[in-house]
Amino acid sequence: MKDQKKAEEIAEQRFTLLSPLLAAGLDAAKISELKAAICAQYGLSERTLRRYLAEYRENGFRGLKPKTRGRKPGESSIPAHLLEEAILLRREVPRRSVSQIIQILVWEGKAKPGEIKRSTLQEKLAQSGYSSRQMRMYASQGVAARRFQKRYRNALWQSDIKYGPHLPIGSGGEKKPVYLVLFIDDATRFVVHGAFYDSLEKGIVEDCFRKAIEKYGVPEAVYFDNGKQYKTKWMNRTCAKLGIRLLFAKPYSPESKGKVERLNGIVQSFLSEVALENVKTLDQLNTWFQVWLSECHQNKPHSALGENQTPETAFRSDTKALRFVQPELLADAFLHCEDRKVDKAGCISFMGKKYEVGILFIGRTVQVVYDPMDITEVTIECEGHAPWKARELAIGERSGKRPALPNHLQPEPADASRLLRGAEQKHTERREQQTPAVTYRNVRKEGGGDV
Repeated sequence: MKDQKKAEEIAEQRFTLLSPLLAAGLDAAKISELKAAICAQYGLSERTLRRYLAEYRENGFRGLKPKTRGRKPGESSIPAHLLEEAILLRREVPRRSVSQIIQILVWEGKAKPGEIKRSTLQEKLAQSGYSSRQMRMYASQGVAARRFQKRYRNALWQSDIKYGPHLPIGSGGEKKPVYLVLFIDDATRFVVHGAFYDSLEKGIVEDCFRKAIEKYGVPEAVYFDNGKQYKTKWMNRTCAKLGIRLLFAKPYSPESKGKVERLNGIVQSFLSEVALENVKTLDQLNTWFQVWLSECHQNKPHSALGENQTPETAFRSDTKALRFVQPELLADAFLHCEDRKVDKAGCISFMGKKYEVGILFIGRTVQVVYDPMDITEVTIECEGHAPWKARELAIGERSGKRPALPNHLQPEPADASRLLRGAEQKHTERREQQTPAVTYRNVRKEGGGDV
């Protein structure tokens, strides 16, 4: 029987009904009486009871387990040469299905139609280590076959987003879903920051990432999936500014981020518990989450860390130095950056507002670096120029003064028009080309008349 647990339970039941017959000092009459009582109580025949008893006395507890149905263990329903051919076909193309393998063997005349059952061949391939799942483990584009774990803290951070409960935080008390963002250290399983947010915008990842860096320093690398909250221009710019390697998992391979995915599964127990608290606000939910996170994960021994170490102990006792950056550099790294084209008035349109850049940049594309929380003033960057600040353009009731032309664009004083002098010279050259080399206007005939 394939289900060993079920076989164990059946053997226990059979031993229970046989136990009265195993007592020492019973005579034949007493044994016959007990057998009749057992058969009447459990609805068994005396022959079946005798068989159970004989099996137990011969093989012990193992003899009471149900026998496997079908062929004997040593019997093979697929000839050895056909199994070898099937394995060869699977090795040639690991994605070949069992049905395709059987079809090829039939077409090649090595097997008769109906000779090989699909389920039987699939079982034999699995026993030999050539099931489709086993073969995918060794494929270059398959799932990860080995676990990995960084040696030091902050060598790699993983992150993911998990759906949370619905809270009455909408307009008029409408229930809206909330979302959990987690950043976890790969080496120690320590959650550097995690919180629930009321939207799925990319800003939730930015906020969580920044708070994690402020508390525990800059990681060497980060590892994300291909979600739109992670794969952004902002993330590329931030990681480049801070010297962080940005890594993305292969599509449809959640097992490559197994540590944070496993933590998401554990968080499910928190969601079940917090549902009993009747939480009404996002602040209450985050308060309960921090309490749960501290006691049920951060300070709880983790089997992967060894020596009953907790994630917090492992992170704080690590000898790898934490790398912090200056607040100004951190603030600059977390700014956003977008491209805008300067119009003919020397201004740009950004988030529904106008900013004056300067007539020098008319028609050029500049980069707008800004803090999404405050856009009253933005930083303008353009190649070949030092960055400068631009404030929102204030439009009054009267037109403003036209900006003065820069000095390097001021007209140079001249004694004469270079255009007219050049045109005069060109005109003279043209007349000389059009004048014929010989003219007969002044030639007269002999006798006084013109020719």
